[in-house]
Amino acid sequence: MIGRTLAIYFGRRFLNSVLGIFLGCAFLIMLVDFLEMSRRVGERDIDTLTLMLVIVYRAPFFTEQLLPFAVLFGSIGTFLTLSRRLELVVARAAGISAWQFISPACFLAVLLGVLSTTVYNPISADFKERANRIEAEIFNRQSGLFSSTGSGFWIRQQSVDGEAIIEAAAKSDGGRELSGVNVFVFGHDGKLLERIESRSATLESGSWRLSDARVLTPGIGLMSYHTYMVATNLTPHQVQDTLQSESVSFWDLPQAVDAAERVGFGAERYRLQYQSLLARPMLLLAMVLIAASVSLRVFRFGGIGQTILGGVAAGFLLYVSTKLAEDLGEAGIVNPIIAAWFPAVVGALMGVLILLHREDG
Repeated sequence: MIGRTLAIYFGRRFLNSVLGIFLGCAFLIMLVDFLEMSRRVGERDIDTLTLMLVIVYRAPFFTEQLLPFAVLFGSIGTFLTLSRRLELVVARAAGISAWQFISPACFLAVLLGVLSTTVYNPISADFKERANRIEAEIFNRQSGLFSSTGSGFWIRQQSVDGEAIIEAAAKSDGGRELSGVNVFVFGHDGKLLERIESRSATLESGSWRLSDARVLTPGIGLMSYHTYMVATNLTPHQVQDTLQSESVSFWDLPQAVDAAERVGFGAERYRLQYQSLLARPMLLLAMVLIAASVSLRVFRFGGIGQTILGGVAAGFLLYVSTKLAEDLGEAGIVNPIIAAWFPAVVGALMGVLILLHREDG
């Protein structure tokens, strides 16, 4: 059995490597997001501190997808470093098997997956909602006449008046509150009836309530209204499913599934998200096993570059397979439980089989 001191040493090396890669990539994502947000706000009078606060609140939501890659590359880096320094050779000479010295990394990967699901995801969802509120305030007070953000959120709806396309610069309250809104209303014959710009829109029963609206109607001209109503057939749950499902906290997902089922709306996306979060520890474990299967080769045997490339390719293939299965599950083609768990379980089993072949013959 591996000693406690050696297990702590291997585990600390693994954790430092994973956290270093994760934080480095997170910094790059925040930098790119800062540039994108700066482009979106344009020449609006927004102070840098407010913009940075939005970036910080958005960062956990974007970096959640980084964790499997951080674990994969962190595991490869850790095992290769230990092998290059001949520490794994000494461990093998002391009678410690490969299964024993990868066990600390496997345990920490599962622990990171549990913490990511139960702690990091709820924090990510809460921070994303705070970022949405700040964005809504920014675009609510700064939107100009018939301006377009160039990027944002789009909703297409049908109502008794015909079809309408809604563009919003920001959203909050699960998509029930929109800011920086442009609405294009079409009649049943497909002709444009009116274009509406509003600082904010609130979803009510059977209608959107637009505040400080400017309405441009062909043949009539521009009119201003303090409040303007646009009919809709959307329910709050439908809007939330369209705009906000990914930022629902892990602990709130069972209630979201029940609410969607009560109104007769498809809950597959919520079920899939819930199962994917439950399967995250298994996915991270699979990444460690795949990394170990390609990184435990002794340096003097050569072929390290090809081995590492194979491990990276296998990790990306596992991630792509996971996303493909999630798309199938979201479309209702595959059961959400199978879509979420199958790639992670298969990846873990493949890593175990390769290790058994290389280590135990």
